[in-house]
Amino acid sequence: HVQLVESGGGSVQAGGSLRLSCTFSQCNQCGMGWFRQAPGKENEFVVSISANGDRTLYGDPVLGRFTATRDNGKNTVYLQMNNLKPEDTAVYFCAAKDGIGLHTKAYGYNYWGQGTQVTVSS
Repeated sequence: HVQLVESGGGSVQAGGSLRLSCTFSQCNQCGMGWFRQAPGKENEFVVSISANGDRTLYGDPVLGRFTATRDNGKNTVYLQMNNLKPEDTAVYFCAAKDGIGLHTKAYGYNYWGQGTQVTVSS
């Protein structure tokens, strides 16, 4: 059973940066993703990264500001978030899918972490 644990959330001012981490178990051949959910809004796709980290796909709202990487030796996926905006405020979830490829929809992922809060103030 794959387990995911996110960390690195917090509060920053607009224009600041945060790096989220997602530590996973037994999932080096899994594609991974980050999603976010703000209060009163639907779950939103942030980024998908392939099993060996050579391919990524970003949601339009974060393109050019966020970068996903992974270190399978450390069983960790990272989300570097730069130039944060108040609209980035949300709970960020790490997700893993069976299969090595990319997926932009939440239903494509089999395993989810508990989430970590990111708050960006103006």
